[in-house]
Amino acid sequence: MSKLRVVIASTRPGRLGGRIGAWAADAARQHGGFEVELLDLVEFGLPMLDEPNLPRDALYTKEHTRRWSMKVDQAEAFVFVTPEYNHGPPPSLINALSYLHHEWHYKPVGFVSYGGVSAGTRAVEVIKQIVTTLKMMPIPEAVSIPFVFKLIQGSDFKPGPELEAAAVAMLDELRHWAGPLSNLRATRQPAAAIHEGATPVLPR
Repeated sequence: MSKLRVVIASTRPGRLGGRIGAWAADAARQHGGFEVELLDLVEFGLPMLDEPNLPRDALYTKEHTRRWSMKVDQAEAFVFVTPEYNHGPPPSLINALSYLHHEWHYKPVGFVSYGGVSAGTRAVEVIKQIVTTLKMMPIPEAVSIPFVFKLIQGSDFKPGPELEAAAVAMLDELRHWAGPLSNLRATRQPAAAIHEGATPVLPR
């Protein structure tokens, strides 16, 4: 089975992303096509990008970067769980993407977005422009959750059958892409070995 990582993008206190991310990870486990792990950006504590070298050089100097790199490098597919801030994604997600380069290559990504009437879809459109630059494959099937507060019951997220069906469709498509892209991923070296012994290249 492909290794799927569900990433909770919001780090805001009081966020809904933790509950929605837990639901998405459970849906992926029930799907049965993946080895699933939930990654919460809060737990990684990534500051605004603080590495002195370019991400493509993989010459990391911070322990938080190495830990994040290892988790992303091991993954073969992703689901990003994201809200929408000002018609875009949360800065925490853009920052987490920007820390790395080779680790993202040739991996499919699906989206669970949430918000008001737009259901977070404008944030997803912005993220798609970023992930394609990182050689990821964003799939069109997605879970878009409008008026999300209506689906919060206590500490739980309670979606209806339409959202559950959307999750299955998204996960099916992720599995379809994860297989063929494995041939391209097989040509990648682990990030830590890409520039072993290289001279750091400072940002210009």
